[in-house]
Amino acid sequence: MRISGPQAERILYDIFHAKRKGRTAPLSHQLTLGWVGAPDNPIDEAMAVLMRAPRSYTREDVAEIHCHGAPYTVHETVRLAVKAGARPAEPGEFTRRAFENGRIDLAQAEAVMALIGAQGAKAAQDALRQMRGGASKIILEARAEAIRLLAGLEAAVDFPEEIDESEAMAGLREGAASLAATLRAACNPRAEKLLREGLDVVIAGRPNAGKSTLLNALLGEERAIVTDLPGTTRDTLTERLELDGLIVQLTDTAGLREDGDAVEEIGVARARAALECADLRLIVVDASAPLEPEDEALIVEPCIVVLNKCDLPPCINRYGGAARIVEVSALTGQGLPELLDTLREAAALPDASQASLTRARHIAAATQAAQALEEAVAAMDTGFPTDVAAIDLKRALDALGSITGETLSEDVIDAIFANFCVGK
Repeated sequence: MRISGPQAERILYDIFHAKRKGRTAPLSHQLTLGWVGAPDNPIDEAMAVLMRAPRSYTREDVAEIHCHGAPYTVHETVRLAVKAGARPAEPGEFTRRAFENGRIDLAQAEAVMALIGAQGAKAAQDALRQMRGGASKIILEARAEAIRLLAGLEAAVDFPEEIDESEAMAGLREGAASLAATLRAACNPRAEKLLREGLDVVIAGRPNAGKSTLLNALLGEERAIVTDLPGTTRDTLTERLELDGLIVQLTDTAGLREDGDAVEEIGVARARAALECADLRLIVVDASAPLEPEDEALIVEPCIVVLNKCDLPPCINRYGGAARIVEVSALTGQGLPELLDTLREAAALPDASQASLTRARHIAAATQAAQALEEAVAAMDTGFPTDVAAIDLKRALDALGSITGETLSEDVIDAIFANFCVGK
């Protein structure tokens, strides 16, 4: 249990009593063994630590009690703290206090929630990079450059006798255009989607092509029902696979044909809907049977054509028009490593060492800033008064400041922290 605020120390020692007596002032950042509850009526043996400001998560006095996790002891510990003057934290309140007290900026605060919700190792690594100031570094450098450009523009307006306006405007134009390009290059919406949701891969094909067998083989466990009867799969089945720290959402679908019963028709409709939304399609073709027009009709990029059942005598060994073809036997495992490598290539993220913006809010704000900078360039090219370009530069500064929280309204900040869990 965590307590933050000017009364944290008093509340801690109202409800926690150290076994070791005689210390007049408890040491900061040192765990102490003791009892929770009244000395003559303890409810739990626990460890407690006091972290005096500013060396704490919130930059306030913070106290923590590490008790046993039984529901009764946790509930009673919280009840005693509230009785002593504490109140339950609001969602994200500890991280919000860290933001408001200047320990972290808003982008770093959002990274805390991203780390909590990370679906794979890559997403967790990206969140840690943002917590260490990855996005903030990009934005702070961009804001510093925008401030320099704005200062140069205003100097040209205020001191026309000393600064040649045409030379100044040429330099400002080049700087604004370069900064806009830098911001657009830093935005990575594909990485944002992959880190947040994973790669959405739909397995599709005609009945009995081996789609469900392939799903089970990729997962390494029996998740889908497999029979020799066409139309066994009648709904979509989605399972998660982690490849090199990135989540891949594999969706098995009903076999695509037109003459099924009413229930199978619903499954086929859902399969086609899943194909429309997929990041990548695995088109499974039975390589031991003649190629049908229905097989050819399924190729819609982006896709990987999987020639399945290559353990049987082949009837086809190619699939015209496909950019990527992998031959496998979902039954024996032949070719599966090559298919997984192809999936890795499709899900590849940019070099992690390259700084980028990977959160939707940050990408939207940086794009808005880049657009304002481009409009400033257009204003200079068109011959508008320099005041017009100055307004555009200020808009860019406001957009960049919204990422770190410097220019964001209280209502928007409230909405951001409302999505946090209570414990953070």
